[in-house]
Amino acid sequence: MTSPQDSNMIGSPPFSIRIFIVDGNPDGLRIAERSNWNGKAMMFPRAIYTAVKVREEFQHAGVYLLFGPRTDADGEILYIGEGDPVGQRIADHYAKKDFWTRALLFVASTGALNKAHVQYLESLLVAKAHAAKRVKMDNLTKPGQPTLSEADRADMNVFLSNILGMLPVLGVNAFETSSANVPVTDASILHCTGRGASSRGRDTAQGFVVLADSVAVATEVPSLQKHFPNVSQLRSDLLANGVVTLDAGTLRFTQDYTFNSPSLASSFVMGSSSNGRVDWRDSSGRTLKEIQESENADALNEVAE
Repeated sequence: MTSPQDSNMIGSPPFSIRIFIVDGNPDGLRIAERSNWNGKAMMFPRAIYTAVKVREEFQHAGVYLLFGPRTDADGEILYIGEGDPVGQRIADHYAKKDFWTRALLFVASTGALNKAHVQYLESLLVAKAHAAKRVKMDNLTKPGQPTLSEADRADMNVFLSNILGMLPVLGVNAFETSSANVPVTDASILHCTGRGASSRGRDTAQGFVVLADSVAVATEVPSLQKHFPNVSQLRSDLLANGVVTLDAGTLRFTQDYTFNSPSLASSFVMGSSSNGRVDWRDSSGRTLKEIQESENADALNEVAE
């Protein structure tokens, strides 16, 4: 089960984020700044691009993320890029890329980032998004890393760490992977079995993690595509990108993978509609729902005492 340690990146100190709603509209332009950091994030929907493109932030070097809905399935498409200044690249994509509906860019104070810096950040962000395999990528190639001094690389790794720490708070999970640094105890392992499946997983603050070498059903029930096309599409996507592979008539996980919910994880494993709070059980047979209710009762008793 989750613990307070699961809620944070292992070894990461606490931090605060200040989000400024520039025009008073929560869905409009937002500026996010992290404590003790010279960078800032700027988020806006495509619909207001022409109004915000005159801002100073567009004149700085930076990296950006463009998001849009998939047309072939649930979920989003992501494009990652860089620019010096970043505004020129956003303008080009506004004219030539139709898929994106919102943008998120990261810049720093004047002179803090240069072209090589943002190329380095872009290359690592693209690599991390491909490794996480959480969203479909619009990037056709994986950019190489520019030559940086040892000191510059260290500075940019810190800058990247700050970006990655902010992204989940800003509603972006495209870069999240199942952390190998979080201890996995026997008590925290849950099991989902049936229809030939035999999977192991654990509930975390980032989502439900199905562990490597877990076995899922290869053949879906006929109604899955009709009633839960998102699950069916996800099974196809994860097979295509190698998260699972066909093995003796089953699907075997080649890596730990984080699903958005226990039910999505168990439905994927079973190849049919599933209630993850019931179908994930510990070694004693307790369901995830029973475990959570027991932990909640214990917490309430501690408060009462």
